[in-house]
Amino acid sequence: MPDREEPRPDFSNVKSGSSSSAVPKSDPVPPMARTYTVKKGDSLSKIAKNTYGDAAKWRAIFDANRDQIENADLIHPGQVLKLPAL
Repeated sequence: MPDREEPRPDFSNVKSGSSSSAVPKSDPVPPMARTYTVKKGDSLSKIAKNTYGDAAKWRAIFDANRDQIENADLIHPGQVLKLPAL
C-alpha cells in the first residue's frame, strides 16, 4: 500500500477576534480613596497645589468634602479631608 498524504487542514476562513470562551475583563479597580489631615496654615488651594500640582483645583477638594466644610476659607487643623481622584 503506497503512503497516502493526509489532507492538510484549511484555515483560510479563520478570522481574528475573541472567542466566546474568553475570560471577560473585570471592572478596573477603583483608585484608593486618599485623605489628608489638615495642618495649621493649610488652605484648600495649598493642599490642591501640593496634591494635584494646581492650586486652582481647590474646588474639587471642597466639593468632595461638603459634608464637613461649609466655607472654603474655614478649614481647621485635624480635619480629615477626602482627596478625590482627578
